[in-house]
Amino acid sequence: MRVWFDTEFIEDGKTIDLISIGLICEDGLAYYAECAECDLSKASDWVKKNVVPNLNGRKTKRAKIAGEIVRMVGINPEFWAYYADYDWVALCQLFGTMMDLPKGWPMYCRDVKQFCDSLGNPQLPNQLSTEHNALNDAVWTRDAWQFLMDKRDGA
Repeated sequence: MRVWFDTEFIEDGKTIDLISIGLICEDGLAYYAECAECDLSKASDWVKKNVVPNLNGRKTKRAKIAGEIVRMVGINPEFWAYYADYDWVALCQLFGTMMDLPKGWPMYCRDVKQFCDSLGNPQLPNQLSTEHNALNDAVWTRDAWQFLMDKRDGA
C-alpha cells in the first residue's frame, strides 16, 4: 500500500517535535492528527505564522496516533513524502526509535522531490489547498507523485 504523508513540526537543530501529521493512502483513506505532547511555545515565528493558524486544536497522544496509523496502513506500506527527511524522522519517532517501527515497515521513506529531480526537475502542479496543513500537503504530495508518474510513463 502506497502512503503519502506530511508532517508539521518544530525543529531547533537538535530535535524535531511533531505538531501534526496527515496521510493519504492509495485506496483514498485519509488520516489527520495533532500531537498532544507538542510544545507550541517553542515554535518559531515562521511556524506560528504559517502552521499554527491551520491547526484544528483537537490533540491526540503520540501513542494513539501511532496505533491509528498502523491500523490504517497495515504491514508493508510504501511511504512517500516531499522533502521527506524530517517528515520521516517525525513519523518514526511516534514509535520510539527506528528499530521500534512496526514489523514489515521499511526503515526508509521515498522522496517525491528526489523522484522529481530524477526526471529533470519538471515544474510540479501548484497546490490549490491551504499549505502547511499536514493533510492538505499529503494530498498534494500524492498528486505531485501521480503527475511525475504520468510524466515518467509518457501519459
